[in-house]
Amino acid sequence: MGTSEEELFASVDALLEEGPQLPLPAERARLREAAGITQARLAAALKTSTQSVKNWENGRSEPKEPRLSAYQRLLNGWAAQHPAAPAPAVPAAPRPATPDRSTGTAAAFAPRPTEDAPAPPRHTTADPDTPPARAPAFPPGRRVGNRQAAAVPRRPARQRVVPDNPAPPPDPRFPHGPLAVLDADGTAYGTGGIVLDCPATTVPELVEWTLRESGLGAPRLHRHGKDADPLIVLTAAAAVKLGLPERLEGHEQRRMLRLPEDHPVVKQVTGAKWQLTRRGFGPWARIYRTAQGRERQCVQLAILSWDALDPRAWPGVAEMAPADVARVLGVYAQRVITPRGSTAVCGLELMTALRPPTRAVRDEATGNWIPGHNSGSLGTEPVDPAPPEATPEHPVVVNSGWSGGFLNEEAYQWVRPVETLSDEECLLPYAIGLDLNTAFLAAAARLTVGLSAPDHFHTPVFNPKIPGSWLVDLSRIDLDPRLPSPFTPDGTRPTGPAWYQTHTVAYAQELGHDVHPIEAYLRRETGAYLDPWHDRLKTAYLDTLADLGVTRDLDDRAFLAAMERHQQADPALAAVLSAIKATVKGGVGKLRERPQGRHYRQGERWPALERPTWRPDIRAAVISKARVNMHRKLTNTAKMTGRYPLAVLSDCVVYPSPGDSPLAVLPYAASGKPQPGAFRLGPTPGLAKLEGVQPMLWAVDLMEQGLNPARHIKGGDAVLDEGE
Repeated sequence: MGTSEEELFASVDALLEEGPQLPLPAERARLREAAGITQARLAAALKTSTQSVKNWENGRSEPKEPRLSAYQRLLNGWAAQHPAAPAPAVPAAPRPATPDRSTGTAAAFAPRPTEDAPAPPRHTTADPDTPPARAPAFPPGRRVGNRQAAAVPRRPARQRVVPDNPAPPPDPRFPHGPLAVLDADGTAYGTGGIVLDCPATTVPELVEWTLRESGLGAPRLHRHGKDADPLIVLTAAAAVKLGLPERLEGHEQRRMLRLPEDHPVVKQVTGAKWQLTRRGFGPWARIYRTAQGRERQCVQLAILSWDALDPRAWPGVAEMAPADVARVLGVYAQRVITPRGSTAVCGLELMTALRPPTRAVRDEATGNWIPGHNSGSLGTEPVDPAPPEATPEHPVVVNSGWSGGFLNEEAYQWVRPVETLSDEECLLPYAIGLDLNTAFLAAAARLTVGLSAPDHFHTPVFNPKIPGSWLVDLSRIDLDPRLPSPFTPDGTRPTGPAWYQTHTVAYAQELGHDVHPIEAYLRRETGAYLDPWHDRLKTAYLDTLADLGVTRDLDDRAFLAAMERHQQADPALAAVLSAIKATVKGGVGKLRERPQGRHYRQGERWPALERPTWRPDIRAAVISKARVNMHRKLTNTAKMTGRYPLAVLSDCVVYPSPGDSPLAVLPYAASGKPQPGAFRLGPTPGLAKLEGVQPMLWAVDLMEQGLNPARHIKGGDAVLDEGE
């Protein structure tokens, strides 16, 4: 059967009439640059934004009518004026050179993996017992979400990474990264600049799309752990499109807000056989089904307009464009963990992700693999604290009638008595605030903590290597009144026997005093549980500071200058840095989360007690060590310089100063190098940075009012509540 020429031309003309066909993104950029036109000028001509032009030229999005036809016409004109140079002939592949092993020439060998890619965190080696991952059902990097995607090839999305911090190769199971930010038009902005098409119009459809089509998720951080559930962040407009209210109202604590159980969206979720966790449908909603074998079925949602991102931890992020929100959260997910709640929740979850409670062990009787205890972890069952380690409302205290006192291991809140100030100090012009970088993180380094339940001992011999709680009388130790006592949070002298964590008692011994415990609750099984947590967060903190221009090779003057401008260098990365710091502080606070809600009664158990990570003794160990570290630096600085602090608040200390720079306060050797043992400047956790400068008279006036200058020297209070 023949086909006429007219029929063929008619078919071709029909294809041509289907719409403008744009050249590839790289060719669009080449043509514009060849014409000498900037992206901003092109955007003005097409009545659009410069960001839209950037997206067209890097393949993240496509123009729509009427701009599509206008853009096509312009590109056709430029193409006629500036034709592309012919591609050079491809030379024949040379024969592989014989490796010159005598000289070690690297060029003769196969290419090596990129050496500047970030090293994997500790305890992240592959599990030899895990079968190979299945090949993904979608090609990495392309747009997904269109139900016809399998039949119609899509242009691959270009990836963007933070400069000088190349991302590790994507896991083939999760080619599009850990999360996406969904806008109302169905555009889901992923990490690395990826843009996905999401057709969902209801929450159940969104969950199905996320699990079946999106390619989102993240691999486990430990070989015995679990993969991270994909995170979908909803803009306010996307939330409304899915049937959710733009804002949640009706509770004095916004973080406690939840949709009522009879809300249509909640009914949609349960009607589709999905479940919500006990915290319900709130700012961070987890929607799941029971896992099928090794395959988890769980999606985490975060609603920006419901204050999912606390501005104290994520400054300015909720107001950013969706692509920028994805960038901030993506960097945090790569360096810390995929967000699954507040930064405090993330800090606690990171501990478990890096120290999973179980590992696969073979049952000798059946030969089957079963969950077994993972050495060094806290296990799967909650452990009740010793009475002095608990809180007054804890069932251990209420049910036993305990009245023997409690651990009071808290951060410093101390103001020096005004009468101890000398005339020379009062006449100095400035008060300088120094802040220790992530002091709790520094204290967690190589920290031995208890892993098992406590045992009770009477008149034990003190051993500084055993973590626990000791009843000791340290009231007879006489110290300089110009320094806070290292044994109490308010810096006052103890008045009699009290409970102390091991590090506090060990420091009394370090100062040359005999200690004779009356009683103790000690743990036989111990370990450095927080080591991988410390290492990952330290690396995240230093890498993010380095991206902001604050590196460890700077001298003190250059460091101070870099810190002064680092927050303006990149607001998105500055928000990541803030979130990392909040993760440290909040994670430690969560170890002793108190009951919440108006209806709680003393003696009742509250939900936090049911997790193995409710460990007030570990929290006490971190804070005790941090406070001891602070006192040691205060003492050494006084010995080296003769200077004494005006006030201390947690990790901030204020000194009277002859100059408006920390360089006028800190001790330096004759060579100009900082003296070890005292406060030193630098980006590493435990080193100091400038917190603020105020007139000395301002500080003295606050002290006379009983207020703490360290709280206000920065110009505001930016300290997150513990357990937030």
